[in-house]
Amino acid sequence: MAKTIPMNRLLQGDVGTGKTAIAQYAMLSAVANQHQAVLMAPTELLARQHAKKLHEQLAGSRVEIALLVSSMPGSEKRELLQRIAIGTVDIVVGTQALLSEQVEFSKLGVVVIDEQHRFGVQQRASLRTTRTAPHYLVMTATPIPRTLALTLFGDLDVSTLKKRTQG
Repeated sequence: MAKTIPMNRLLQGDVGTGKTAIAQYAMLSAVANQHQAVLMAPTELLARQHAKKLHEQLAGSRVEIALLVSSMPGSEKRELLQRIAIGTVDIVVGTQALLSEQVEFSKLGVVVIDEQHRFGVQQRASLRTTRTAPHYLVMTATPIPRTLALTLFGDLDVSTLKKRTQG
């Protein structure tokens, strides 16, 4: 059986170009293949917005979505960490709280990082040390010229979305 090489991609595009839709598709693809997905945002406000949007768009589905942020009460956080570890949570949206040593995934398939420039290389790579080698999709609305992107993020393939989506 051929070994799968994980995706390691920087997706850049202005607001409204569809980065979040692509991220959602990647996460749902992982879930459809019995893996978990993570969406990490730089602030609790943005993480909450992402979680709310996913809940709204996937209402009625069997996809289990959870929010993990450092401001969660201890008992709620412990219960959520157990559910993540046994794999009953499909998509975990959160902040840097996702990088805690306490967070263990059952079968992590894809990591999406929003506004990737707010996280360091070590932070981006820390989820890579799980039992599986997850795919990485890092997104930014900050325009980065291709040559600079290759210099700063040489470990990432670069895709640029140029047109805004309709609606």
